[in-house]
Amino acid sequence: MTTALHSIAFKARSHPRHRFQNLYGLLNSDLLYQSWGQLNKQAAAGIDGITMPEYRSNLVGNIQRVSRQLQQKCYRASAIKRIFIPKANGKQRPLGLPTVDDKLVQQSVSQILQSIWEGDFLPNSYGYRPNKSAHQAVHSLGLNLQFKGYGYIVEADIKGFFDNMNHAWLVRMLEQRIDDKALLSLIKQWLKARVKSPDGVFSKPTQGSPQGSVVSPVLANIYLHYALDLWFERKVKPRMNGRAMLIRYADDFVVAFQLRRDAERFYRVLPKRLDKFGLNVAPEKTHLKRFSRFHPGRKRNFQFLGFEFYWSLDVNKKPRLRRRTASKKQKATMSELYQWIKLQRSKPLRDWMPSLKRKLTGFRNYFGLPDNSRSLSRLFKHLLHSLYKWLNRRSQRRSYNWNSLKVMLGYFQIEPPRVSKRLILVDWY
Repeated sequence: MTTALHSIAFKARSHPRHRFQNLYGLLNSDLLYQSWGQLNKQAAAGIDGITMPEYRSNLVGNIQRVSRQLQQKCYRASAIKRIFIPKANGKQRPLGLPTVDDKLVQQSVSQILQSIWEGDFLPNSYGYRPNKSAHQAVHSLGLNLQFKGYGYIVEADIKGFFDNMNHAWLVRMLEQRIDDKALLSLIKQWLKARVKSPDGVFSKPTQGSPQGSVVSPVLANIYLHYALDLWFERKVKPRMNGRAMLIRYADDFVVAFQLRRDAERFYRVLPKRLDKFGLNVAPEKTHLKRFSRFHPGRKRNFQFLGFEFYWSLDVNKKPRLRRRTASKKQKATMSELYQWIKLQRSKPLRDWMPSLKRKLTGFRNYFGLPDNSRSLSRLFKHLLHSLYKWLNRRSQRRSYNWNSLKVMLGYFQIEPPRVSKRLILVDWY
């Protein structure tokens, strides 16, 4: 953080009702240089086709140009390039790719917004925040369910959240802390920017903020902070007869209740609350479930952030909350590895084994939490069988037996993934 952003963060925490002015003036070359260091240098090009390496080749000139446009208030947001990426359920996820200029300015604005609202965000919100992670959300949920005596779960997902944020509501929320028309006008430009679809057709959105936009995550957090988090904390919890807890990561959230009637009341009123802000729950992902230590078994489970939670008995016959990789995610990853190995098998091993190692390491880094060793073991076993099958089909003569296959994996330093023993700080409710 720059000194100016530190000052804003301190002011925001010490004066919860203060509305900030003259924020637009912070968008200078110093903040743009800092923002450049935080951008993903592997990101795809926007509608102008300029890649990150090309932009970096004249970085000083580009930043000076953008800074001058901002100072003269002649900066204009470019159109968004729309692409689609496949999802595990067979559907496609729309992504919006801004130009590098827009990414740079959006990152600067994101830092300003984060400095203001970080002190306002509640501790049960974990998505897209500094020093917060999906692992912390998973650990916090697990420990609270294990030791706090919750008996009912409402697992919920907001249908097409990023595509359905109401612009008028979002601006009203931003105005709670911002009294700077120039900065708000800049954000409105990104919300209203034209979108170019893969078939070349341009459209102008009336709602939503594109996934892939650098500023979208912090805008999403602000939106759900007012639409969901504060409402649950100030309106819902005081009216409950028993204990209640909400854990949210972006638009994925789980709500736990001690009493059934509290859970049923919340389950009925949640769609009405979201509808007020132009949002709808995804029916196939939103459920009210009995989830208690007194009803163990893997059939009584729920999913959150790619993990499946369930109760079972430990060696001392005591109920214990456990988690494993969600079955759909596990099957999708195994199928993806199988097909990828099939396509790569005819290439030299040195060209694709490092990529295979990175894929396995990425899975381990996210899913390698305690209680999930079996999922990691199943994945690695599937990986071995896939390699054995396709490497031995490169010719009529078999290339590897099981021993030589393991020697080859050892050469490329591909080892069985193991669970992590890291200590993760969590919040209690």
